[in-house]
Order: sequence, then C-alpha cells, then structure tokens
Amino acid sequence: MDPTVDPCENFYQYACGGWLKKNIIPETSSRYSTFDILRDELEVVLKGVLEREDSESALSSSSLAKAKTLYKSCTNESGIEQRGGEPLLHMLPDVFDWPIATDDWDTKNGTNWTAEDAIAKLNEKYGKQVLISFFIGTDDRDSNSHIIHFDQPSLGLPSRDYYVCEGPYTEACEAYENFMVELATLVRKDRKLEVNVTRIKEEVARVIQLEKELANVNTPEDRNNPVLLYNKMPLETLNTNYSLEFQSSVRNVYLFCEHHEQVIVYAPNYFRRLNPVLSNYSGQTYRTLCNYMVWRFSMNMVVGLSRQYRDTRKAFRKAISGTTSEAAVWRQCAIYVNNNMENAVGRLYVEEAFAGDSKDMVRLGNTGGSVCCLFLRKYISASEEYFENILKNLEFGQKKRLKRLRVKVNKEEWISGAAVVNAFYSSSRNQIVFPAGILQPPFFGEGQPQSLNYGGIGMVIGHEITHGFDDNGRNFDKDGDLKDWWTPSSTQRFQELSKCIVDQYSSFSWDLANGQHLNGNNTLGENIADNGGIRQSYQAYQNYVRKNGKELPLPGLNLNHEQLFFLNFAQVWCGTHRPEHAVNSIKTDVHSPGKFRVLGSLQNFPEFAKAFQCNTNDYMVPKKICQVW
Repeated sequence: MDPTVDPCENFYQYACGGWLKKNIIPETSSRYSTFDILRDELEVVLKGVLEREDSESALSSSSLAKAKTLYKSCTNESGIEQRGGEPLLHMLPDVFDWPIATDDWDTKNGTNWTAEDAIAKLNEKYGKQVLISFFIGTDDRDSNSHIIHFDQPSLGLPSRDYYVCEGPYTEACEAYENFMVELATLVRKDRKLEVNVTRIKEEVARVIQLEKELANVNTPEDRNNPVLLYNKMPLETLNTNYSLEFQSSVRNVYLFCEHHEQVIVYAPNYFRRLNPVLSNYSGQTYRTLCNYMVWRFSMNMVVGLSRQYRDTRKAFRKAISGTTSEAAVWRQCAIYVNNNMENAVGRLYVEEAFAGDSKDMVRLGNTGGSVCCLFLRKYISASEEYFENILKNLEFGQKKRLKRLRVKVNKEEWISGAAVVNAFYSSSRNQIVFPAGILQPPFFGEGQPQSLNYGGIGMVIGHEITHGFDDNGRNFDKDGDLKDWWTPSSTQRFQELSKCIVDQYSSFSWDLANGQHLNGNNTLGENIADNGGIRQSYQAYQNYVRKNGKELPLPGLNLNHEQLFFLNFAQVWCGTHRPEHAVNSIKTDVHSPGKFRVLGSLQNFPEFAKAFQCNTNDYMVPKKICQVW
C-alpha cells in the first residue's frame, strides 16, 4: 500500500504503491505482478517434483515418468551444447529445406515446390500454421461436433501494427530482420557453405517485404463478433474463390474430405486479399515464399539448440519483451513440460502442494489421482534428446487434434491443467474452470478473512461467470451453441451499454506504452467481465455478512472489511511492465493492464465510493458511470 495517496483519487496507487516501490522487474521477465510471483513460486514446486528421484513403483503412470524424462532432456545443457545446430540441420530437409541456407534449393525443390505442399507439411507434422491456418475445432453452431476451420495465421511480429517499422516498432523490425540474417548465416556456416552476407540480407529483405504484404491483408486483432466470423461453406467454394488449392492442403494432412465437405472460414476477407499477394510470388519467386514459411518454423525451434543458436534471437527478444537475459534453464523447462504434459504435471503439483481443505472450502469436486490419470496425455515416446522431444511433442499433439474431425466433442475433457495460476471460461462448453494453482493467497486462503477471499477468488469467479454474457459469450446458448437467443431490444440495449465501456477504457492512456491509448474494442469482453465480477462478488460478500454476521476487525489496520474487499481486489492486479512489453501488450492482449482493470471497474461501482467516503469531484467518482451487468 501507499497510505499517502488518497484512495478516492487513485485507488490503484493507494493499493499498489508500496508494492511497486518494493518490487523490481527481474532481468529475465518482461513484466512483474502478483500473478507472476505466484507463477514463479509454482514453478519452484514443479522443479522439485520433476527433479525428485522416485522409485519405479512410485511412478504409477508412464506419463509421469515421461514428464520427468522430458524435463531431464530439457535441462541437459551439456548435451544440448554438444549437439550445436545439428538437430535443426537434420530437420530442415523434412520441410523442403530453407533456400537461404542452401546452395541447391532451386534444383532440388524449386521446380516441384508448391505452397499447398509446404502448408500441409508444416501443419500435418508440426501443427505450424503459415500463410493459412486450418485446424479441427468445435463447430460454433453445433458444440458437440468437430469441423475444419480456416483462418488467417499469426505473424512473426506480435501484431500487424509492428510492420510500419517506425516509432516504437523500429527496434523490433530491425531485430527481427537481424535474427533471420544471423540464423541463416549460422546454418550456412555449420553446413560448410560460403557465407555471402550481402546475398543473405537481400533474400531476408524480400522475406520481410512479403511479410509486410501479409500483415497488410490481415484483419485487425479486435475480431469480437463470433456471428460475423462464422462463415460456413463447402470446401469446393474455397477452391473456386481463392487461389490456393485448399482441398489439396487438407488431403495432404491425411484428412480425406470430399469437395462438398462443410468447413468454417473465419477470415474470408483475408483469403480474398491473399490472392494478389501470392500471385506476386509465383514461379521463380516461390523461393521467397519457401524462405518465409521455413523461417517462421525455424525461428521457434532455436529454443532447443545450443547457446550460439539461441543467442541469434537475443536482440529480438529484447525488442519485443524488454528482457536482457533468459530465465534459468530449469524454469524454462518446468514451464515447457507443464505446458505440454499439463495433466501429468498437474497431478504431481496437486499431490505436492494443493491442500485438500482449499478444495472443500470452495466446494470444488474432489477429483482423485486415479481419475486424473484418465486424462493424462500418452506420448509415443520420450527420448534423451530435447530437440527431438520437441518435434515428437508437436507431431503427436497435431495428430491427436486432426483425429478429432469425425469424433464427437468430449465436453468432460479438461481445458486446463491443474498447475496453472489462472481461470477460464469456455463458451462452447458453457463452462468455467478454476485450476488448483489459483486457489491460494491472495486469491483464496482458509485462514484469511472472507472479505479478502471474496475480493480475490470471489471476483475471479464472478469475472468468469460474467464472460458468459459479454460481447462474445452472450452469443452462445446454455448448450454452448452459437445462437441468437436475445430479443432485438435486449441486443440494442447491450450494445449501448457496451459502448460506454468501450469509450471509457479507450480514454485511458498508458505511460509505459509511450502514452498509447487502450483499445476499448479489443478489451471489451474482459472489461465487461471485470466490471460484472466485482459487482457480483461484492453482492455475494454482503449476502455472506447478512447470513453469518460482520467479521471482526483486523488488528493494526484502520480499514473495515468492505474496504479490505476492494483492497485485496486491487492488490491482485499490482504489477508493472517493461516498455517494450507494454507496447506489445497494448496491441495484442485482450486484457487491460492491471492498473486500468482496477481504476475502470471501481470508477463504475458506487459501492466503492461509498466504502471510502469519496466525493463527487474525486477522480474515482466520474460523472458518467458505465454498467452492463
């Protein structure tokens, strides 16, 4: 806290000022917050359970053993260093090789290479989406069925805004280009090929130009209306209207579909605009297309290589996130294993650190270890070589996803592992999820006052429930199907109330992001959920007090429990960002920065002003209040 600040003028500074003075962003982090501290502590627990030497009988599940093998291969620094870039060099021919890093690509691949084959190979084997994104997902209008989706893919830089390569984006563009040059140079050296830096830079420049053109045809990030995104059509319609042979790409990933197969196209305008771009890179310029596609895959694979290779992205990482050094190897590996074997690691975490009392207090299902095992991912194999394990993980995960096409959606399947400090809402399942990792202080604690619990996990629960009625969730019915179930007058009123939220948050400017304003449209759903969550949780706390009586004051604090409720809510969001990451986040994150999550939602809640006895001319009491729920 910073008690010198008037809570009615800047409640975020009042609640978090002391935290901000005390905590410095680690060199390995792009941001630092209450969430990040909890995640750091969780990763320490994961390190302990993954490094523990268990007896064979203790490893009752092969998935548990494989999770530990994967972690061990990742932390084998000497073995990874000894191999250098050899694993990448061995892999490249499998994806039609990287023209810029070879001398014979035109004769070996150039005449037979097609974009459709490359799209299919990268997708089918590794799940990499380049030029087009196609995947098996839930049919929005029939949440029990899987269907093929086509969409625009991500770009190499965080958002399309970066490709202007001016102002706050200049450093990132230069670093991105140099990353490609340095990696191509290193591969050529290891292949004992001549290194002509001028020629490499010329080819890289052509790749950058292609990617700028792709960025220009991409639609903006704030695609919030699922009704407008949903475009169902036969596969043959895609083939007829667009230059790429979509059916060929689909068949090449072993999805045998007839021309009348129904698919969903999320970004028809992107594919329409893509046609003239691709026509500029046909024939002799296929080389540039292949350079781009293989680069987009290779840039993500250097993480499994030696220090020399990982350092090629050092300046790029600094330009995007502001970090000057990597996290400890054990931490990177704990995160990777948790992300890719989430249920196996989740079981280890719950058994080690998650108190059963917490589950009972919040009345969550007490799922035993035997049930957890039913959901553990079964890997084909786990070797001692980290790079190969990354490839196997990508390949197996993609095969598993592709096999879902003719299979009914399993709505009981977990959408998150347990070792996660977060919470989730799924519109297609009409489901909210609270992993074990978030059920700890300051969000929730058996021994802390209920005012803190309601201001912490209570608000998170309210937030996730409100997502079911935000600008996205409101379009889905109780079964998780996309359906217009609102009356026209209700829809109109919702849009009017939502515009107030959009305008309010768009008026906030963030000093850490060079004074850029927040995108109120892109963050609308999360802002609605924050505002609804704090209101519903406060009402729930008042119901608790009416039923159980007022809580005893905390000694040494001149704050009542209504004030403590708001204080804990705010302190959950204490945090700061490096400027580079702030510039990235303000364009790509659907959440408002923590500071504005606190200020915006409390400005809209009269009960806050009442609790702190604020006046009508105070900053936290605006003349216009926005409320959707």
